[in-house]
Amino acid sequence: MAVSPDYKSYLEDLFEPLPGVMFKGMFKGMFGGLGIFHDGAMFGLVAYEQLYFKVDKQTEPRFAEAGSEPFIYEGKGRKVQMSYWTAPDAAMDDPEEFEIWARLGIEAARRADAAKQPKKPRRKKA
Repeated sequence: MAVSPDYKSYLEDLFEPLPGVMFKGMFKGMFGGLGIFHDGAMFGLVAYEQLYFKVDKQTEPRFAEAGSEPFIYEGKGRKVQMSYWTAPDAAMDDPEEFEIWARLGIEAARRADAAKQPKKPRRKKA
């Protein structure tokens, strides 16, 4: 799942003009691919030279209508579908379209983080 330096550079160029999205510290190596973060929330994934954005019930239909496909991997002998879908082709060719789709990913990641239950503090042993 390694990401080539050329593809990573291409992504840097795509993300650079987005207001509110910082490239520094945004990419984090994960599983040989890359996780893309905004304010600590993972909103993107890069695997096999393909960019995926986070989706949820609100945004998944838009990605499906645009011809995107879900990220699926094989784990423990079965296929697992994650809540990340490919960036639409139009987004990869047009910076304004790219920003729209990236922001949909950011919004889905924020909603997912907000829905998580806060962790209970550990009890101190006496």
